[in-house]
Amino acid sequence: MSSSPLVSVIIPTFNRPDLLRQTLASVVYQTYENIEIIVVDDGTPGDENQKLCSEMSQINYIKIDNSGGAAKPRNIGIDNAKGELIAFLDDDDIWLPEKIEKQIAVLNANPDYDLVHGYCKIIDLEGNETGRIIGRTQDPKDKHGAVAMKMLGNWTLMMPTPLLRKSLVEKVGYFNEKMPQAGEDVEYWLRCALVSKFYYMDECLAHYRYHQSTGKQLSDHYLELPSHLLEVLKNANRRGIVDEATFRKGKKRLEIMVLKQSPKIRWKTFHKLSEINPFWFVTFGNIKLLAKKLFT
Repeated sequence: MSSSPLVSVIIPTFNRPDLLRQTLASVVYQTYENIEIIVVDDGTPGDENQKLCSEMSQINYIKIDNSGGAAKPRNIGIDNAKGELIAFLDDDDIWLPEKIEKQIAVLNANPDYDLVHGYCKIIDLEGNETGRIIGRTQDPKDKHGAVAMKMLGNWTLMMPTPLLRKSLVEKVGYFNEKMPQAGEDVEYWLRCALVSKFYYMDECLAHYRYHQSTGKQLSDHYLELPSHLLEVLKNANRRGIVDEATFRKGKKRLEIMVLKQSPKIRWKTFHKLSEINPFWFVTFGNIKLLAKKLFT
């Protein structure tokens, strides 16, 4: 890899130009300069986003009909990316100035890693730090190296932090547009983790903007996520990427994930559990977790 590779930054956006302006500024003012910015507008009414993007020469602005989620805009961004390295950034999050420079140094020094990531500080809608951190673990080793089975059902990468080689994107393909608007990033990063090692930088690389209503709005959609992750595991098992023992271990993780993610136990919870394993109820740990959900 050259010492100054082109980085393609893919930013899906919909109808929040004020936040988008802050996000774009955090990319434009990176200490690393060889960057192209691809803004994919998911059908925002009017032309405010287009006017904003026209103010900055390195932005490729693309507008599409509304798709209802970030997966399709990210995929269109992938199709238009010219860089050797790719990063994704949501239109309300912020990069710290040295984010890309530091990560390129890591990838240059570690050619056997295809992705580098870190954690975020949480900011509120006004951009103020809340004092909370997301995407960090007590033991950095948990997020470093071959992490697929460590992350399954436990954690995922924070979307503003990864920088990955385009060769990895070419291996795993596109974001899953058939999924509901929740968890498509979790599914994508699992596919990446199954074929690549991750390099974890134990430092804040970005600010993640928290919207209080988001979790409530998407809780039902997240209940669908384990089924999609199961399909990823099945495909990896068929291709010999994970062996049978690892596949069974992964299914157990997904059973626990269904129980933990259900805001309340209902018929749909049992249906999702049975999709993963018709005999999920014979595991003592599952019954214990179910009882805790029912009686607390």
